[in-house]
Amino acid sequence: MNPIIESPSKIGAITVIGGGIAGIQAALDMADAGYKVYLVEEKPAVGGVMAQLDKTFPTNDCSACMLGPKLVELDNHANIEISAYTDVLNLEGTPGHFRLTLKRKARAVDPEKCVSCGLCADKCPVRVSDLFNADLNQRKAIYLPYPQALPLTYTIDKDNCRFFTKGKCRICEKLCPNKAIAFDQDDETVYIEAGAVILAGGFTPFDARLKGEYGYGQWPDVITSLEYERILSASGPFQGHIRRVSDDRTPRRIAWIQCVGSRDLRNGHAYCSSVCCMYAAKQAMITKEHDPDIETTIFYIDFRAHGKGFDRFYERSEHENGVRYIRSMISRVVPNPEDDTLQISYTDLTHGQKEACFDLVVLSIGLSPNTSAMKLAERIGVQLNPHGFCETDSLNTVVTSRPGVFACGGMQGPKNIPDAVQQAGSAASQAMALLSDVRGSLTVAPAIPTERDVAGQPPRIGVFVCHCGINIAGVVDVQAVADYAATLHRVAYATHCMFACSSDQQQEIRNAIEKHRLNRVVVASCTPRTHEPLFRDTIRQAGLNPYLFELANIREHDAWVHRNHPESATHKAKNLVAMSVARACLLEPLYATDYETVQKALVIGGGLAGLTAATAIAEQGFPVFLIERTSEPGGNARTLFYTEDGASPAHHVETLIQKVSNQPLITVFTNTEIVSVMGSCGQFTTRIKTGGESRTIAHGVTLIAIGGEEYTPTEYFYGRHPGVITQRAFESMLMHQPDDARRLKHVVMIQCVGSREAENLYCSRVCCTAALKNSLEIKALNPDVQVSVLYRDIRSHSFRETVYLKARQRGIRFFRFKREQKPEVTPDSADSDIDSERNRLTVKLFDDQLQSQVQLKADLLVLSAAIRPAHTAEYLAETMRLPLDEDGFFMEVHPKLRPLDSPTAGIFLCGLAQGPKFAAETIIQARGAVSRALAVLSKKTMTADGMITQVDPRLCRACGECEKTCLFEAIRVTETEDGRQAAVVTATVCTGCGACNAACPTGAASLAHFRDSQINGMIGKVA
Repeated sequence: MNPIIESPSKIGAITVIGGGIAGIQAALDMADAGYKVYLVEEKPAVGGVMAQLDKTFPTNDCSACMLGPKLVELDNHANIEISAYTDVLNLEGTPGHFRLTLKRKARAVDPEKCVSCGLCADKCPVRVSDLFNADLNQRKAIYLPYPQALPLTYTIDKDNCRFFTKGKCRICEKLCPNKAIAFDQDDETVYIEAGAVILAGGFTPFDARLKGEYGYGQWPDVITSLEYERILSASGPFQGHIRRVSDDRTPRRIAWIQCVGSRDLRNGHAYCSSVCCMYAAKQAMITKEHDPDIETTIFYIDFRAHGKGFDRFYERSEHENGVRYIRSMISRVVPNPEDDTLQISYTDLTHGQKEACFDLVVLSIGLSPNTSAMKLAERIGVQLNPHGFCETDSLNTVVTSRPGVFACGGMQGPKNIPDAVQQAGSAASQAMALLSDVRGSLTVAPAIPTERDVAGQPPRIGVFVCHCGINIAGVVDVQAVADYAATLHRVAYATHCMFACSSDQQQEIRNAIEKHRLNRVVVASCTPRTHEPLFRDTIRQAGLNPYLFELANIREHDAWVHRNHPESATHKAKNLVAMSVARACLLEPLYATDYETVQKALVIGGGLAGLTAATAIAEQGFPVFLIERTSEPGGNARTLFYTEDGASPAHHVETLIQKVSNQPLITVFTNTEIVSVMGSCGQFTTRIKTGGESRTIAHGVTLIAIGGEEYTPTEYFYGRHPGVITQRAFESMLMHQPDDARRLKHVVMIQCVGSREAENLYCSRVCCTAALKNSLEIKALNPDVQVSVLYRDIRSHSFRETVYLKARQRGIRFFRFKREQKPEVTPDSADSDIDSERNRLTVKLFDDQLQSQVQLKADLLVLSAAIRPAHTAEYLAETMRLPLDEDGFFMEVHPKLRPLDSPTAGIFLCGLAQGPKFAAETIIQARGAVSRALAVLSKKTMTADGMITQVDPRLCRACGECEKTCLFEAIRVTETEDGRQAAVVTATVCTGCGACNAACPTGAASLAHFRDSQINGMIGKVA
C-alpha cells in the first residue's frame, strides 16, 4: 500500500460513501469525536440491507429495532449531513484535502415541503414491483423505500411515473396539500471538501438466476433468503405470516440450500460469503417460532458458525427448535406437478441416495460485490481484488491503494454485521488520525430546546404501545393494550405504532407531546438497555426533562416469554403499562452534572490489540498509559510468524513495539497489575502495582486488551508423547526448524481440540485456517509429505476459502469425523527421536464421508487447540466490576451493534479479551475501540447522569453504613455547611447502583428516579 502523503491544508470533515450499517456506524463515530461528516448514499434512503432483515443472529433481536435508534441518532446529529439519492462522480485531491463531485438526483419531490403524509402514494394509479420487499409485492410510482426510511421523503420513480413516461397524470401534484411535487426538479451537481473518504458501499445479493438448476425465476416457490427475510418481517408483504408465493398457503415443509453463489468457481465466487449458514439457522429457528408444525431442513456442506455466540445458536436451533441439518450438496430442484411441491434429491451418508418433497425452497444466496461501488472504485483509482471487493492490506484491512481513502463493511469483503461495525470503527479511527490536528474545526453544537417547567402541573401522560413488528404484536393484542391505557388515570393520550423507535415515530411522539400538552411519556416496547436513551433524547427534543420518561418492557418481560399464551400475555402487558403509568405520575425532573474529562487513556494489555490501540490513541494526540503484566510487550502475536495471505504478525508487532517506545505520548508499565478502578466515564482513577510500588493513574477511558491463551490439551497424548504438538508449536517448527519439518513423512492434524465441546461450546475461529496455512507451508518445504486434516467442519470463511481450495489442490487430505466419534490415537513407541520409525503414532477414525474406518500413521500429530480467555480475565473482571460471558471472555453491550463497548460507559473491549479472532481482526477491533473511545477523549467535559443517590440530611444520622457499602467510594460521611455530620454523594462518581439505599437504616439515602414511592406505586397496580 502507498504511504499517506499529507496535504498542507487539511479539512476537518470526512465523507462516508454508503449508507448501510458500516457507513452509519463510521459516520456516528466520527461525528461524535468532533468531525463534520458527509454521508452519501446512492439510494433514496439509508439503511442498506440491514433495513430489509427481519431479525439478527445470534440474539434474534428485531433488525428494525436495532437499526431504528441508529437512524434516529443519525437524523438528529448536528454534525452529519445526509445526501441520499446521490452519486459520487469524481474524487480529486490528496489526503487531508479532497474535493468530491456529487450528483444529487432529482426526486421530483421537494424534501423541504414533503411531510410524508402518504396521500400521493395512496392516490397514485401506477403499481410497480417493490424492490425493498424483494419484488414480492408492489409499490406505487411515488414511494418511500420502507416505513422508517431516512430521509423520510417520497421519491418519484421516473421510469414508471405516467408523467415522465407519457406526459400525463400528475394526480400526486394536484392532491399534495404542501405543494411538494416538483416535476421540473433537475439533477444537481454539488461539490464538497473533505480531509478523508471512507468507502462503505456494501454488497449486492447474489443473483440466484445464475444457478438455473435450482429453478429460481421458474418455480415461484423457490425463493431467495432475502425474499424469505421479507416474508418473515411484520412490515413485509405478508405482514410476517409465512406463505407460499404461488398459492398463499402455509408451507408445511421448508428446505434451505446453502452456498448458492458462494464457494462456486463456475460463477466466479470462490470465496465463502460468511453469513449464509448463520442466517439460514436463524430463519429456520424463527420459522419454528412462527409455527412449530413447519418442518425445517437445511442442506449444507460445512456449517460455518465462526462468530462469538454462533455455535451455541447453531446447537440451540437443532436441539431446542428441531431444525434438521443434512450435510449434502444439492444439484437441482425439480417441481412435482402432482401436489405442487418441490423435489430435492440428496445423499444421506448412512442411507445413500434419497428424495424429499418440500412446499418451499429457500436459496441461501451469497454476497456479491456492489456493481456501482466497483465502478466508483475504478473511477477514483482504488484497486479491487480478484473477487471484485476493495484490495486492502493483509493486516490493516481498511487501508486501500489510494492514500486517504479507507474501506469498510461489505465494500472490503463479505462479512456479518458485527464485523462490519468493527471495521467501520477502524476505518473511522484511521481517517480521524489523518485529521487529528483539525478536529472540531467544522463542528457545531446541537440545538437543544428550552426545557419546559412542569413543576406543579398535574401529570398528563402519553402512552405509546409498540408492535415491534410481530415480536410483540404477534402475541399481545396491542390495540387492546392501547385502549386500556387510554382509560388509566392521568393518561391524556394513548396510541399504538409499528416501530416506536423509528425516526418517523419519534417525530410523532414529539408532535403528540406538543398537541396534547403531555408532561410525561410511557412507551411500552422492548428493553431499556438499548432503547431508553433514544426515547429520553426524543422527549428532551420536545422540551421535556428526559427523566419524565418511563419504558414498559412488554417484549422481553412478556411477549417473548409467554409466546404460547396470548390472552395471558395481553393481560400482563396491561398490568405492565398500568404499573409504568403509576410510576410516571411520580417521576420528577432530574439534572445532570458537568465535570472535566481527563483526556488520557489507559490500555490494559501489551499484545497486538493493546499496542495497536495505544499507538492509535497517540496518533490522535492523546496521552496513553499502557499496562503489561509481563516483562515485555508483544503477547501472542510474537508466535504468529505468517498468515494465510503472507503477512507476518510477529514482524508487525515488533514494529509496533518500536513505535510505542519512540512515542512520547505513551507511557509503558511492564510487570504491572491493576489493583483497583474507581470513577466513571471520563474521570477514572486506577491504582496499579509495579513490583512493590503502587501509583494511581487518572484517565478518561479504559481499553481492555489482555489477550487470550492457547488451550493446553489433555487429550491425544499431548504432553506425554514427543510426537504430539499444537499448531502454535508446529508453526514455530516450520519457521525455526525447517530441516526437522523436511524429514517428516506423515503429518496428521486434529481440529476442534478444546473447542465446540459441551463445556466449551464455542468455535475458536482461527483453527481451521491455521491448519490450512501450516499444511501449505510444510508442503512448500517438503512436497512429498503426506498431510491429513481431521475435521468436523472446515470454517474457512470469506476469502480464506481460496486457501482451503489451494490446500485440496496441493493434495492435502481431509477426513471428517463427528463430535461423538472422535479420532483415537495410539503411540507406537515412547521413543523421543523424531527420526525413529518407532516414534510414530497410529490415528484411527470413522470417516463420516466415506462411512468407513480409516487408519493413519503419523510422524507428527498436530492439535488445533482452542483459544481460551486469559487466566487474569476473571480477576480483572471482578476488579473492574465487568461481566464475563459464559465462556469467560469479556461481555459486550450488544454482540451485533455494540461489540466493542463494555456495559460500563467509558470501558471498551478489543482483541482476544472479547473473543477468539485473527490477527487482522484484532487490529480492526483495537482501532475500532479507539474510535469509540474518541467520543469521550475528544470532549473537554462530560455529563454525569442525574440518576444518582441523593441524601436527605434531615434523616441522615452519619452512621457510615452507606460509605462501607459503596464499591465506588462515591459517598462519604463528612461535615456539612451547617457543621453537622452527614453522608455526601460525589455526583461524578456515583453509578446509581442503589447499594447504599439498601444499607441506609433511616431511608435518608434514596436513588433518584427509583424512589420508594415510585416503586411502591408500581407494585400497587399489579392485578
